[in-house]
Amino acid sequence: MEQTEFPFTLPFGYVDADGTTHRDGVMRLATAFDEIAPLRDPRVQSNPGYLVIILLSRVITRLGGVEHINPKVIESLYAGDLAYLQDVYRRANEHGHTRLAVTCPHCQGDFEVETASLGG
Repeated sequence: MEQTEFPFTLPFGYVDADGTTHRDGVMRLATAFDEIAPLRDPRVQSNPGYLVIILLSRVITRLGGVEHINPKVIESLYAGDLAYLQDVYRRANEHGHTRLAVTCPHCQGDFEVETASLGG
């Protein structure tokens, strides 16, 4: 069975109104509707850069103890966390996984690493 959910750990973490930092989360694969629906949103129509905010708020299913992932939560992320999530999204949805093929610089052995967990 193909993996449809991808755990991740944010490099910095979302800090909620109480000062609690949330770093561990889960992102699901996007559907075609997830990518099309935000295009009708007035925020995206007036600023195409907002597309990623709405898209991530749709596909992130868990972020620490945050009850509702919405655009305001994604807007509050540090820029490094946003870039990290965009990379997890791209790898998961383009390749169906978040693994990278790497070669050890010391022994020249080839293996895969899970990039979704490299945030921390």
